[in-house]
Amino acid sequence: MAAGIEHSKGESLMSNKKLDLPEDFIRKITGAFGEKGEKWLDELEGKISHYAGKWNLAIEGPVPNLSYNYVAKAKDAHENPVILKLGVPNSDFENEVLAVKAYNGESFVNLLAEDAENGAMLLERLIPGRDLSSIEDEEQVTREYINVWKKIRRPIPDGGKFPSIMDWKNGLDRYKAMFPEGGEPIPFEAVDTARDIFKEFAELGDEQLLHGDLHHENILFTEGRGWVAIDPKGVIGHPYYDIISFLVNYVNEKPDPKGLLKRRIDLICSEVSMDRILLLKAAVSLATLYACWGIEDKTDWKNTYQCVLWFRELLEEYVSNQNTRQVRK
Repeated sequence: MAAGIEHSKGESLMSNKKLDLPEDFIRKITGAFGEKGEKWLDELEGKISHYAGKWNLAIEGPVPNLSYNYVAKAKDAHENPVILKLGVPNSDFENEVLAVKAYNGESFVNLLAEDAENGAMLLERLIPGRDLSSIEDEEQVTREYINVWKKIRRPIPDGGKFPSIMDWKNGLDRYKAMFPEGGEPIPFEAVDTARDIFKEFAELGDEQLLHGDLHHENILFTEGRGWVAIDPKGVIGHPYYDIISFLVNYVNEKPDPKGLLKRRIDLICSEVSMDRILLLKAAVSLATLYACWGIEDKTDWKNTYQCVLWFRELLEEYVSNQNTRQVRK
């Protein structure tokens, strides 16, 4: 991108009006980041203007599904469609930038510029950019997901400073500390089970660079390249853990959600030759952590924890069926 070129459209189409941020976005930011998040929201309009000027952008407006970052469509000085992504500066944002660099545009969105320390990055805009949730056929969705999952497998980068998924599991201890007098919505027994499974996976080894949040909305279709991943967390762990956010996504609102989970798991295990018991254990542990995070961040957690209960039932059913087959032999 050429530096120092003034954009003919000015810094921002939004520069003369106050940001109208969705209430859900505000709740997520303040719930996750507290006072730091409130300060970031207060300064967000200025940050947008700053990076519009720094990177010669015409800001068109935010994407409709804002989550924990402010993501805006824009055009650069040469009229190329781009994405400006701004987040509360922290190690997670810096890890994301490092991960995007590590994937280097291979079945992944391309990074055009970054100021990771201050929570800013400029990315290519994927056109048309529809995500996997736009496909109604569940088998096709799962197969497209598997293809992307396979393509983005990476060894741990040399000199990388990515966190371990074993660091993530500390969220289980934070959850237990929230309820020193009991009354916990997720039973401590379930949390302890999740911790034990994390330990089991740590002993397996076979760790890789993980996307860390590879679900429907983070796989987009772009002309000429097909399905491409976006928004990595950048974490080190067992590859089975990179399946779980997909499994629990778009489940509870569907007919026969437990049956849908089973179909997804069966197809993934068949196509990738995964150990079904280990995958279900990974699902129990990480989905339990997701639910604990939801309680910590004051967001929805019940649907995720319901998936945990279904994973446990499927695990028990599979182990029971396996034992029955062994007895018959």
